[in-house]
Amino acid sequence: MSSYEAVIGLEIHAQLLTATKIFCGCSTAFGAPPNAHACPVCVGLPGALPVLNRKAVDLAVTAAVALGCDVQERSVFARKNYFYPDLPKGYQISQYEQPLALGGGVTLPARLRQGSGEAGYEAGKFVRLTRIHMEEDAGKSLHEGFADSDRKTYLDYNRSGVPLVEIVSEPDMRSAEEAAVFFETLRQILVWLGVNDGNMDEGSLRCDANVSVRRSGETKLGTKTEVKNVNSFRYLEKAIQYEIGRHIDVIDHGGRVIQETRLFDAAQGKTYSMRSKEEAHDYRYFPDPDLPALVVDEKRRERIAASLPELPDARRRRFIAEYALPEYDAALLTQTRGLADYFEETARQSGNAKAASNWVMGEVLRNMKERAIEITAVPITPSALAGLIAIVEKGTVSSTVAKEVFAKMYDTGRPAAEIVRSEGLAQISDSGSLEPIVRKIAAAHPEILDEIRAGKDRKFQFLVGQVMKETKGKGDPKLVTDLLRAVIDA
Repeated sequence: MSSYEAVIGLEIHAQLLTATKIFCGCSTAFGAPPNAHACPVCVGLPGALPVLNRKAVDLAVTAAVALGCDVQERSVFARKNYFYPDLPKGYQISQYEQPLALGGGVTLPARLRQGSGEAGYEAGKFVRLTRIHMEEDAGKSLHEGFADSDRKTYLDYNRSGVPLVEIVSEPDMRSAEEAAVFFETLRQILVWLGVNDGNMDEGSLRCDANVSVRRSGETKLGTKTEVKNVNSFRYLEKAIQYEIGRHIDVIDHGGRVIQETRLFDAAQGKTYSMRSKEEAHDYRYFPDPDLPALVVDEKRRERIAASLPELPDARRRRFIAEYALPEYDAALLTQTRGLADYFEETARQSGNAKAASNWVMGEVLRNMKERAIEITAVPITPSALAGLIAIVEKGTVSSTVAKEVFAKMYDTGRPAAEIVRSEGLAQISDSGSLEPIVRKIAAAHPEILDEIRAGKDRKFQFLVGQVMKETKGKGDPKLVTDLLRAVIDA
């Protein structure tokens, strides 16, 4: 495989977060009964004229500006003609020769989750974009769920006309892992901006992968295949890995790779042929006569650029510089905009960024994962968490008891100080109260004291643990250690 080089480009379809469709007033809400959100415009009835959704344009421009694209002052909607049952008009309204934006790109960050280990992933690499254009989504063919699904296909036009941007990369990626990281990073940016909800299970973010291979050192591109509609980072990685291996196997056995569209079967871990790949001329693009050119003037571009939030990469770098966080911590805390905001507000109110980072990466994220919730659903506010951090810093409670307090805060909504006071959880920090307990534990384990005095110190922590157990975790660990040493040395 080392004698070959993979060449990979991605086409990502992202649903824009609007309440209504791109050319009509029908709802974009997911999960409605089939054809509940359809109208004459959605299904292309004669005389039904499309009217462009202003918010959809603003969201598309937001994505383009954030990704460093050159937003075109004038772009044109075209009719892309092809005959699928879920395209009742017989064409899709898209952009072709004059798209919304050109250029731009994405810098690949270090990856938080473990990848395939495949060679070729390069953190910091810049993957160029070719274009971003706007289009409408098609409907959906339903092949199951009906009494006669074995004989008939049903059509649901709820999705028909949902606003999309298609983000097309240059063929800059050289491994399946690089492609997965690019997709992950792009998803993070789009969700961060509020352009897309990132929900791949509902189909609001989908990816097509164009894959080819060539001999190492060659510059000419090989014949590509397109893997269509992959909706998971892991499946994208597996599909591309399979395609790379398949291409190499075909070439090594004297065959010729056929340009085609393929689908990925996750259960088998394989791709299979769907149809021969169409060329642009097969779609017979021509400007839509019902839609004027889309004009995005400089004033509108500047307004949108000025409204952009600090982007994930910039915030990650600032967290490292401003809060002295390790790179891994900063990357984890900037997974989502809401999580980054939560951490930063906790750090501000507590005055202890490292403690805030530890609590958010520890108990907060653990609870989010266990309960399958987003940061917005966490009932402990940054102010309340800062209050807990403050009483730990004062030595009012130990770190062990603090986790118990956190759990009670989560379940009851009560502040940390109130829980500690009402439930008697304050740390025992006076030697008068602790010394009798220490002597009791020491007297119960004379053989361990003898071992420690003989130089075998490994069981010292056992004694500390026994004292902490006796005090229900409320003993001051440093004072407990000092008192135990004094008894042993006596």
